[in-house]
Amino acid sequence: MYSIPQEALAKILQRLTKGGLLTSQYGTNGGYTLARDPRKITAYEVIRTIEGPLFMTSCSAATTDCEQSDRCTVREPLRKVSRTIEEVLNKLTIWDMTEPEHESTPELVTLGWPSNKAEEI
Repeated sequence: MYSIPQEALAKILQRLTKGGLLTSQYGTNGGYTLARDPRKITAYEVIRTIEGPLFMTSCSAATTDCEQSDRCTVREPLRKVSRTIEEVLNKLTIWDMTEPEHESTPELVTLGWPSNKAEEI
């Protein structure tokens, strides 16, 4: 269906199982099932379990400053973007992504510039 190589799919399923999002069952009737209600599993959990922490840039996660820190104008804005993306992904469940018409669609964040911030740029 999605042409994912079997080895890659096996690794993804292992990570999701190890992360507590899936349970695996061995044997002829075995397979994988969700460990929790799909309304309680967020897109952020899935992505973080498969890919690890989300960073817009490698420096946005750094705990120490680099030689450009005193002149850098993008580090903090990128942190804000990263936090906003995390918020949106934490509001979106895998249930919301399975069917187009659920009764409870999460309210997503609208990105925009406050009027006083636009002047600073």
